[in-house]
Amino acid sequence: MRQPIGSLTVMADSPGASFCFVHAADLHLDTPFRDVHDLPPLVADALREASLQAFDSIVELALERRAAFFVVAGDIYDGPERGLRAQVHFHRGLALLASEGIPSFVVHGNHDPVTTGWSAISSWPEGVTVFGADSVGLVPVERDGMVVATVQGISYATRETTENLALRFRRPDGPGVHVGVLHCNLEGATNHDAYSPCSLDDLRRARLDYWALGHIHTRRTVAGTGPGDPWIVYPGNSQARSPKPSEQSAKGAVVVHVRDGVVDDAEFVACDRVRFEEIECPIEDLADPPALVERLADLGTDRVTAAEGRSVILRARLTGRGELHAVLARPGAPGETVRELREVSSLRWPFCWWDELRDETRGVIDRETLRGRGDFAADLLALAEGTQLDPAARAELAAGLVSEAPHAFSAVLDGIVGDDERFARLVEEATTVALDSVAGDEP
Repeated sequence: MRQPIGSLTVMADSPGASFCFVHAADLHLDTPFRDVHDLPPLVADALREASLQAFDSIVELALERRAAFFVVAGDIYDGPERGLRAQVHFHRGLALLASEGIPSFVVHGNHDPVTTGWSAISSWPEGVTVFGADSVGLVPVERDGMVVATVQGISYATRETTENLALRFRRPDGPGVHVGVLHCNLEGATNHDAYSPCSLDDLRRARLDYWALGHIHTRRTVAGTGPGDPWIVYPGNSQARSPKPSEQSAKGAVVVHVRDGVVDDAEFVACDRVRFEEIECPIEDLADPPALVERLADLGTDRVTAAEGRSVILRARLTGRGELHAVLARPGAPGETVRELREVSSLRWPFCWWDELRDETRGVIDRETLRGRGDFAADLLALAEGTQLDPAARAELAAGLVSEAPHAFSAVLDGIVGDDERFARLVEEATTVALDSVAGDEP
């Protein structure tokens, strides 16, 4: 028999409740955007509001899914100054959730540590727990007298928190799902500062069911790594802040599904308002600059369509070999192409703003012409082609590569040189790179 309980549905004959909760992190509310160029008012205004609107979308998600509770795993704000607008907006969102019976659990991270930042908020709505920095706090979540979860967490006291805070967590006695909320650098995340570094084994030892982590802006789920392992999830940041790789693609929050008292799924839901993307555009079949602009404009339209109502800040890498390389290699040519793209792209919502083009193209190498030049490039080409045709020369080259390679690469190289086809491709690619360097590839 099913008994509806608020936002939950409890099975009377089952060992636990079925519900969901929402996990977000790295909101960086009212954050400044970095490394974006020459913004017109429409784009600048959209970016200024994007982090706040993304948070609003997460609050709406929790309400729509009738979540049992909401957790935020650090870096609510972007810095210890904690702008007034960001604080008021965050308070308003948690108050809205509290008014609908959805409690919130918050920890602070390295961007918003509790003891080194100004706060305009003197009190929080009932049902909002902001974990302190002295010890791990534990709060049970009840529905109609039934404990469905216990949430525990700890905040950073200062930005430079290098203690492994995960070691402080322990599963307490009691029913329901046990959730840990922590801002940390899990092993393997080499592109982030090592604040509260920890290992998978550290998290496993706590014997929790779900780790709601923050700090890493790239979405990452570690689950099912062994019998009885916890779910370990970074939801990523809620709104991208720059064009760098960790900020690209969809951003949002995770809806964690608990079925019959067991964490069953972590569903990512996009909540961002402006998306940063990078595309690659080969030039081999493009005859001239108008064809390039048309191709890029079409690719931009495709990205806006794929973003499902969101605007896109776009960068492109121009790659490949073609006659267009000579045009692109002229001083200022990529910048002129960007300005043309901005002219032809619509700035209606949702918009596509072209931020930057990177020219990684190369010119077409005419090997017949090179052979007749009688210079170093011609000699280099003759040597390379002779090596390809001479089995003894290939064997000598292969032996030299393996013997001179660093130990870490010798096994990989050994596998390549032992395969005639792969080794031939390696030599051909090396020849092309060398000719690019010496053949006088000027526009």
